[in-house]
Amino acid sequence: MRTSNTRRSFIAAVAAATSSLAAVKALAQGSEEPQFLFVQSAKSLSFDKATNKVTLEGVSPATIFFSDRPDRIAGNMTTAAFIPFWSKGKDSFAANPPNADISILEGKELRQVVAILQDPELKGDNLTYTLKILRGDMPAKGNDIAVFIDIIGRPFTPLSFAGVARRNYRRAYWGY
Repeated sequence: MRTSNTRRSFIAAVAAATSSLAAVKALAQGSEEPQFLFVQSAKSLSFDKATNKVTLEGVSPATIFFSDRPDRIAGNMTTAAFIPFWSKGKDSFAANPPNADISILEGKELRQVVAILQDPELKGDNLTYTLKILRGDMPAKGNDIAVFIDIIGRPFTPLSFAGVARRNYRRAYWGY
């Protein structure tokens, strides 16, 4: 007999979970593996059209990740930890570059550019990507930036960064 999906049973499952793949799948309660999106924010950006490189200036030190229903998992990681994660795994961002929505607030107007992100380089609080623009016009300069990165199907496994981040969060929260 399968237990109903209540908040109490979910909390009990999280408290009892180990870092094995079986435990992560039990937390997902037999659903497909969660798919994650990432969000990065920055104070401003500059774009070099000749090289197709965008630099997020004053990028936040935290990159946010979250999943959709039914899992509704959310967390964050350091942006410095996100960059090496880019090239890990058989379906890595390096092998299969992600789409991204780059949202730029220009006064009261929101400009959106859809692009494929490649080759991230973090230097201090500046993060540079090579872009392949799919839709929209990238301005040479912009302020108040949010980058929504589509991860499309990266598995939530104990060895994935999201899996490690979730275990570390649980350990800090539950004390184990």
